[in-house]
Amino acid sequence: MTPAPAHQPDSPPASPTPGPFAHWDSLPAEEVAAWLEQTFRAPLVAFCYGYLGRLEDAEDAVQEVFCRAIRSGRTPDNLRAWLYKIARNYCLNALRNRNRRRDAAPLAAQPEVQAMLTGNLTRLVRGEQRSQLGRLLSRLPEMYQEVLRLRYGHDLSRAEIAELLDLDESVVKSRLFEGLQRLRRDIRPTGG
Repeated sequence: MTPAPAHQPDSPPASPTPGPFAHWDSLPAEEVAAWLEQTFRAPLVAFCYGYLGRLEDAEDAVQEVFCRAIRSGRTPDNLRAWLYKIARNYCLNALRNRNRRRDAAPLAAQPEVQAMLTGNLTRLVRGEQRSQLGRLLSRLPEMYQEVLRLRYGHDLSRAEIAELLDLDESVVKSRLFEGLQRLRRDIRPTGG
């Protein structure tokens, strides 16, 4: 049994498909599942929570993402972007289904899962800033919210975001720029 690479769960690998899992289709599913869980669980839970607004739903979504990835039997060129794309599609479908059942919760502006994963002092110090940023982000059109959340909340590259959202990288770049401009404009104090 090949040992899983030592990656921190909060910082998924920057390379597309790392180490011994470059061709996971030839490995036992249990080994791949354990590595996916260790490497991608925390960031994907935070990502899904940003869409679904409920920790239990986010955890269920990540389990389903891992199952779908393993069942696919393929090794993508960019594993991280591919997993995020599966997660996004799953979350969007879950939201559509939730809206049909009329028990929808509002979309979370900023994943609060990160706050749950830090100490009390950090939460107190950053709480108001996160709250203000969340309010500002929620005022932006969804197309800006999503790219900003993916880039700065989940540290995806512009290329990964483009692949995830099926957009040209130039569109992602312009949405990031415009979204940041709008945030700066909203943060800037008026009058004076």
